[in-house]
Amino acid sequence: MGGRRVLLLLAKLDGLDEYAIRRPMTPTGTSLLGLVKHVAYVQLGYFGEVFGRPSGRAYPWEGEGAAPDADMWATAEESREEIVGLYRFSAAHADATIAALPLDAVGEVPWWSPERRHPTLHTLLVHMGIETARHAGHADILREMLDGSVGMSPDNANLPERGAAEWAAFRDRVETAARAAGRAGAPVVDG
Repeated sequence: MGGRRVLLLLAKLDGLDEYAIRRPMTPTGTSLLGLVKHVAYVQLGYFGEVFGRPSGRAYPWEGEGAAPDADMWATAEESREEIVGLYRFSAAHADATIAALPLDAVGEVPWWSPERRHPTLHTLLVHMGIETARHAGHADILREMLDGSVGMSPDNANLPERGAAEWAAFRDRVETAARAAGRAGAPVVDG
């Protein structure tokens, strides 16, 4: 689970100050550093305890007086370096589990429903790949909202080369189409 995926999510922190990486950018409090912390702990769980390979790290939601959703945000006392280090550690721990076990190794996920509770390593690799990609997408959007930075990494925008005026014109076209569809009474569709 390491390698490129680790770097893509961590790259979203580059060049931002402490406030920006911790700033809640959504009504549910999502922040860039909170996403990194969350993915680190989820990865530790799925590739640690689930396969009987505990990391030795305590989870922030355990213990008396634990803050609600403690894996989803960074406290003022937690440093960027500490959380980035945790993320790198969790990736290395996951890689060790992946290297040690066959793809058909069965784990136990106690927080999943009984009928799904015993997935294979293969299933959890797919699950965690989706989880990481989902949160990396969130990070892309948060970073763009913070300072306008876009793309997969600082050296790979993975977008058409356009100037600010061209992007503004594109956004205006999208807004115009959305308003026209809304006025036309287009039906609301779920999913």
